[in-house]
Amino acid sequence: MSPPMPHAWWHYALFILFVLLMLAIDLGLFHRRAHSITRKEAAIWSAVWITLSLLFNGGVWAWMGRKKAGEFLAGYLLEKSLSLDNLFVFLMIFMYFGVPEKYQHRVLYWGILGALIMRAAMIAAGAALIARFDWVIYIFGAFLVYTGVKFAKQSGVSIHPEKNPVLGLLRRMIPITKDFHEQHFFVREGARWAATPLFVVLALVETSDVLFAVDSIPAIFGITRDPFIVFTSNIFAILGLRALYFLLANIMPMFRYLGFGLGTILAYVGVKMLLHDLLEIPVWISLVVITVVLAGSLGYSVWESWRYSEEIEEHEKEEMQAKQDAVDEDAEAKRDTDDR
Repeated sequence: MSPPMPHAWWHYALFILFVLLMLAIDLGLFHRRAHSITRKEAAIWSAVWITLSLLFNGGVWAWMGRKKAGEFLAGYLLEKSLSLDNLFVFLMIFMYFGVPEKYQHRVLYWGILGALIMRAAMIAAGAALIARFDWVIYIFGAFLVYTGVKFAKQSGVSIHPEKNPVLGLLRRMIPITKDFHEQHFFVREGARWAATPLFVVLALVETSDVLFAVDSIPAIFGITRDPFIVFTSNIFAILGLRALYFLLANIMPMFRYLGFGLGTILAYVGVKMLLHDLLEIPVWISLVVITVVLAGSLGYSVWESWRYSEEIEEHEKEEMQAKQDAVDEDAEAKRDTDDR
């Protein structure tokens, strides 16, 4: 694994400025008015974020070399694949609170903005720990192997927003309105301010991202220890998550084997971290493993879902035919009776 490369503060400043500019364009220009995001719009924005990520990856190649570019791409694919589980959580939270589709984009926008800040802090803390205590990498590795096995054993994502302690804490601390008030997070009720259910949803989205970051941040340090590569690849993966949600929300339930794929990827990265002093695995191998495992788990999930739907359709046809045969037999028996 390549050693960290020092970066000036203005490298981070320029990148953050670019991210803030893109987010301002996103919300201020294209999504100023609340509206339901269409599949076409989500596909366009997904393509925009992926294109920007690949262009940045090309810049990393020109500026820092092929190896760093490979680390960025592997880190980006890793974070992108791990963030897919977030989509399940978003879907469950929105369904539980009955969030109208036209307000979901606003929640995800501010939720992802908060996630960028929290992940930046977690990445800085992780980089500082590894730089000062090299043995921390073994703790990260063991944790990822354990988490990976746990992920792989899961049959599906089970989310219970009503059991989230943050929800209970908010209800005790601040008044919450019963109904939504358009896209507002807070409204004035008489002499006091009250939070709307949309703010509660935002808080749950933020806390869910923190929980997922506990897995994903250590994982990306298994690909590279360069804080700049870790930070930028992580941020680009998160930026496209909002559009990806609206693109895949309706078909996410069919990805039943995604957990197994993500668990396998986490376990692989964990083993890679545990063996980093004995064996340096090239970045291209990590790229192949992440891509093949993710594509395989998603592809098999889709095929299994298609096969299951075909079986259900065939079973329904057989039941309908059996009912029709029974009706025909009754009709024939009645005709025989009338003839006699």
